[in-house]
This record gives sequence, structure tokens and C-alpha cells, in this order.
Amino acid sequence: VQLQASGGGLVQAGGSLRLSCTASGRAFSNYVMGWFRQAPGKEREFVAAVWWSGGMTSYADSVKGRFTISRDNAKRTVYLQMNSLKPEDTAVYYCAARRLGTDDFGYWGQGTQVTVSS
Repeated sequence: VQLQASGGGLVQAGGSLRLSCTASGRAFSNYVMGWFRQAPGKEREFVAAVWWSGGMTSYADSVKGRFTISRDNAKRTVYLQMNSLKPEDTAVYYCAARRLGTDDFGYWGQGTQVTVSS
């Protein structure tokens, strides 16, 4: 399983960005795709997840109502639409995959930097 993340950048507070994560290597119907982030000096934290089959979603409280995770099965791509961005959203964002029935996200893409200026 290989994950390729893209879409980070610099944006002003209140602005929007869309991150993409393209998956390759195998069928993903039995996987959960997630986004995590790590800010300088802080531990990595969960942001959002989507079940590849069925589309069920889950969000961290800090991003509910502002971020939307979605997937495009045909493109094998997971998106994270981030609106109303705040300076505290500044972090390196990582996409990850977890096989259903397992506890850990075992597959990770490279990070993409998101910087929100005040």
C-alpha cells in the first residue's frame, strides 16, 4: 500500500485548502482512510477518517463543522476539505490507512505542510 499526499500550503486564517491522498497497491474496500496532523512540539493527532466502503466518516471535535473528508473510489483518492482555517490548524498533515479488523493505521503517506497565518 502506497499513499501520496498533496495539497498543503500557506493560507490566511479563515481561508480554505483541500488535501488529497492517492492510494495505490491494492483494493481498498476493506480499509479505513484517515488524516492525522502533527504540529511543532506536539504529538500527532487524529483529524478525520472515512470508511472506504460505505463512506462512514469520523472527525476530531476540533475540526467538526469545518473539515470534510471524502473519497473518490474511481480515483482511489481521499480528500480533506478544510474551511475556516485557524492558526492552530498549522501542522504537517499525514494520510494513513487501516485495514478493517486491525487497531492501528499501518500505512502512512508522506506529510504535507499546512500553514495558517493570522
